[in-house]
Amino acid sequence: MDLPVDSSVVVKAVPSAIAALIVWVIARRFVFPHPLDKVRGPPNPSLLAASQFFAITYKLRDVFLQKTAEGPQEIDFMRWATRVSLEIIAQSGFGTSWDPITEETDEHPFTSSAKLIVPWGKKLLLFRTFVMPLIYKYNLGTPALQRFLIGLTPSTPLKELRNIVDTMHCHSLKLVNEKKEALAKGSGEFRNDHKDILGILMEENAKASEEDRLPDNEVIAQISTFTFAAMDTTSSALCRIFWLLAKHQDVQDKLRAEIREAKQNLNSEEPNYDQLNALPYLDGVIRETLRLYPPGAVVGRECRKDTILPLSKPIKTVDGTDTQEIFIPKDTTIFASLLGSNTNPELWGADTYDWKPERWFSPVPEKVVEARIPGVYSHLMTFLGGGRACIGFKFSLMEMKVLIYVLVDQFKFTPAEQEIIWTMAGFTTPLVDRSKVQPEMPIMISRAD
Repeated sequence: MDLPVDSSVVVKAVPSAIAALIVWVIARRFVFPHPLDKVRGPPNPSLLAASQFFAITYKLRDVFLQKTAEGPQEIDFMRWATRVSLEIIAQSGFGTSWDPITEETDEHPFTSSAKLIVPWGKKLLLFRTFVMPLIYKYNLGTPALQRFLIGLTPSTPLKELRNIVDTMHCHSLKLVNEKKEALAKGSGEFRNDHKDILGILMEENAKASEEDRLPDNEVIAQISTFTFAAMDTTSSALCRIFWLLAKHQDVQDKLRAEIREAKQNLNSEEPNYDQLNALPYLDGVIRETLRLYPPGAVVGRECRKDTILPLSKPIKTVDGTDTQEIFIPKDTTIFASLLGSNTNPELWGADTYDWKPERWFSPVPEKVVEARIPGVYSHLMTFLGGGRACIGFKFSLMEMKVLIYVLVDQFKFTPAEQEIIWTMAGFTTPLVDRSKVQPEMPIMISRAD
């Protein structure tokens, strides 16, 4: 397929403010519930049904069963966690399937490209920080000129990212065109067996007036936006959870016992949304991991106007005076430590750096409550807070709980021989060899007794 000349700028991680607002409203209403949804009314159950998550996870279970048929095997968990995360967002977010999750089939080109954009992007940290903002701010060069200059540059990461963007745009464009054709034929053919966010967006967009309607390039951009929102953070958190379970066999055993007891007490093989959330040890493992090891340890924000920032306690300035507030000029970039908030020993206690799932069996310390942490989840900043909080955090939590529920019941996880290196640039990702671009996390998997 011939790509438009401006394909390198069509797929963006940050769409325009108008497009972002429209997608945020649609997602809030139809797909991702808000903490106040119990007051407002229940969300659409077809969108939050755990069965879709289980169906995809069972495919991963079958792969591991096949691999461990003759005994323990070392398996790259990162590879499979990412494939599952991408397939879940493909089905629930876009109403399509990109990966059958089998050993025999190759990854879909969109999946392979999406998995590499962050690793290659990490190699351009300085370029992204200092050069790209100037290009966008001053609109330097046409898309055709930008692509031409990238072809001349000796930078391998830049060229790889260009190719990745082209591949993702190609398949995003194909998906949107297929949905547009189905929509034109009638909603009956347009809808699949569940609503997906892209389908809802396109259907509502088609009803809008010409002046309010999103252009196709904005609709296409949402595919990459939601792909990254649902893929990197969740797969990173899953890898960290299973890495910790492998290192703490006692926790893994307690978790497996809770899951098996729940299975015996259920009337069906699969727990529903509420039943899954009612497992305290499973919930504690996830909360404690997200507290101590947030997938994104730092977040950057730009100050929109001159601001006085109050501090929780005084600090000494360079001239030796004490102050309890800081002046932040407009357009200043601020980096906030989510990890620092989650692990502040003055709030969480002396054992804050210990991984203790049992911590969540009791009420959180009173100092944490009094601090009024603005996070949307469990007094933590892992999913951020306020108007820019993660709209899909319950989606992510459901995915993590389903995978753990299925896999820990069936398999035992132990550390591999290689040391895992956790890189902190951008999203936290596991590596074995720093010279490799692709993240990986080998782990020993065997069938549980």
